[in-house]
Amino acid sequence: MNARHSARFYAILDTGYVPPERWTAVCRSLLLGGADIVQLRAKRETLTRRRALLEEILPLFTPGAVVAAPPPLVVNDDIELAAAYPGLGLHVGQDDIAPAHARSRLGSGRILGLSTHSPAQAAAAQALPPGTLDYFAVGPVFATPTKPDYEPVGLELVRIVAATHPALPWFCIGGIKRANIPTVLAAGASRVVVVSEVLCASDPAAHIRELRAALGSR
Repeated sequence: MNARHSARFYAILDTGYVPPERWTAVCRSLLLGGADIVQLRAKRETLTRRRALLEEILPLFTPGAVVAAPPPLVVNDDIELAAAYPGLGLHVGQDDIAPAHARSRLGSGRILGLSTHSPAQAAAAQALPPGTLDYFAVGPVFATPTKPDYEPVGLELVRIVAATHPALPWFCIGGIKRANIPTVLAAGASRVVVVSEVLCASDPAAHIRELRAALGSR
């Protein structure tokens, strides 16, 4: 199975939760905890600062630097930055660059993901030509301080998407924590993104291991 299809836990390194002095240490913890994908999210930073944050953690993704086989690294909503670094992936939202355009800029072989917030958007993601997307995300499932302006889509959207049996990997995101993972799995999901609970944990690596255990082997 393609490693991207086997990915279960998606981590986000977000400047909204991680101060500069902990940036590299927290990223290292995400890798040691077993994150299958890591996204750099720095929505409020300048391009220059975002590039500096990326270059600070890039050495950690060299095979053997932290783990033998590092996970893919994805940048949130910055096609210029993603295109400038070989192998870097990209995640886009509904109001960002169109996935087809992003894929044409990135070429093949790099991860490209898309946020969806409704049945129509999830269906549109699945209807894109094969090879455009590597995954899509569904959410925010629950209310989340990470995106306070977004209305939660609830578990019903998770059930609707699960019922379509997507060929693409899809992740649930938004307000997901250790305590509610069982309800997300019961709704039909098998992959999650957890942001604040991991980044605010005293030991992010240990917390990711707990979350992975909660995901089970489905």
